[in-house]
Amino acid sequence: MNQQRAPIDGETLITPDLIAASADASGVAGNRKSLVDAEATLALALGVALDRLKNEGHVEQAVGYLFRTLHEMRTRLLPAVWQQLIPLVQNHPVSAYLHQDPFTSWSFEKPRGYSGDAKLLDFIYGHPSVTPLVAAATPLGRAVYNYTSNAPAAAAVRERRDLLTQYVDRVAAQRKGGAEILAIAGGHLREGECSSALQERRLGRWVALDQDPLSVGSMVQDYAGTAVEAVNGSVKGLLGEVYRLGHFDFIYAAGLYDYLPQAAAVRLTQTCLNMLKPGGLFLFANFNSDISDDGYMETFMNWPLLLRSKKDMWDIINASMDVDVYEPNVFFGENRNIIYGTCQKR
Repeated sequence: MNQQRAPIDGETLITPDLIAASADASGVAGNRKSLVDAEATLALALGVALDRLKNEGHVEQAVGYLFRTLHEMRTRLLPAVWQQLIPLVQNHPVSAYLHQDPFTSWSFEKPRGYSGDAKLLDFIYGHPSVTPLVAAATPLGRAVYNYTSNAPAAAAVRERRDLLTQYVDRVAAQRKGGAEILAIAGGHLREGECSSALQERRLGRWVALDQDPLSVGSMVQDYAGTAVEAVNGSVKGLLGEVYRLGHFDFIYAAGLYDYLPQAAAVRLTQTCLNMLKPGGLFLFANFNSDISDDGYMETFMNWPLLLRSKKDMWDIINASMDVDVYEPNVFFGENRNIIYGTCQKR
């Protein structure tokens, strides 16, 4: 997949169809044997997994086998060849078994119309709001969910939520006059549920911008009477300075850069840096380029991502900031599935 060619409109961001369209079709024409061989390998792997899933005692073994096999194939094959395999996976009978998992099926069906929505993250968090959906799943579906929700990428997302809470509480302790926070693509702002600074009313304001009215409505309801200010708005509007949000001590975009091509990522970073107060910090996160969940996510979950390496993160930072004004850093989460970039204003 040629990540930098994936289109963006600033609001809906990338979609599976846009990523597929960005793949170089000539890569298939010139590697027909590779595609035929890959299709044969894939058919065998899906057949093995289907047999194991029919025996519910082998669910973890079957799903783990698919995670490993699809990751290996995605890593080894040319992007254009891999794109040809995605619909074959999605239309295979094994999908009916895996989509009994409410997490996998929610991602695939996209009830809110886009990938990685806030409700999807609630499945990762094991939030009480999704408990009825998990309870209503078949025994096999719950067994698949037990695996997918504890896979490395999901574990990293939970760590990301906890890390954001730590940053918010730390900034609140440093800015005793009432820290101002901005969350971009805030979703349901589940990190707010864990923040002692928010609960103890030690924040000036916590602006949470999101393009999904359902997510905004959820935040309005859940955080009524607190420092949280939910704002319905898009990346396009933010880049166009439509919202007049002011300046902040801490700005973060935790799950957005996975859908932003390089040019859009640089523009957004520049915009955020310009909104920092002196001493303020900007943080952005991205799934790492070699996560083992990628093949399963792109196929059975229909969840496309723009994965990034440490170098990719530095490229965004270096193209966005003045080293005399900001102090940058790039670091990995504990299991290295998510990578973080930070820029602190001097």
